[in-house]
Amino acid sequence: MSRRSKQAPVLWLTGLSGAGKSTIASLLTEKLREQGRAVEWLDGDELRSSICKGLGFSREDRMENIRRAVYIAGLLSRNDVIPIVSVISPYREMREYARRTLPRYMEVFVDCPLEICEQRDVKGLYAKARSGEIPAFTGISDPYEIPAQPELTLRTAEQTTEECVAAVLQLLTE
Repeated sequence: MSRRSKQAPVLWLTGLSGAGKSTIASLLTEKLREQGRAVEWLDGDELRSSICKGLGFSREDRMENIRRAVYIAGLLSRNDVIPIVSVISPYREMREYARRTLPRYMEVFVDCPLEICEQRDVKGLYAKARSGEIPAFTGISDPYEIPAQPELTLRTAEQTTEECVAAVLQLLTE
């Protein structure tokens, strides 16, 4: 068996804040566990408050945040645990690093128009970014580079959470 076939797939959910990454990842984790699959959800907010504590939002700090997420995802994957990584990962270089590093990387672009992400923003982060309180905020004052060729694109303004999760489960069976 090749190294690649011995590892669990890594589901990498990327998209703007408020696009629905965590909502999808939570239900997906639940569905995979119901199937008896070993799965761990690595959420961007939780990573930032634990192993990435102290990192800011400069390009370098954001890249370090992703390096750490990739490292943990790789450990899980090698041990046949499906990591679901829900992180904004705004730059293509970050996602390309993850793709090069993780043998069974599957990029899932959680696509949602900025206006809808702003409407969903219960923390008020977009309003703070627009008023200048939060510098370098993805989608406002810092770019989000849309994935060139994700394995799957979910359009959360048009699809329900259940439809999105079903599409990811289908991707896993292909």
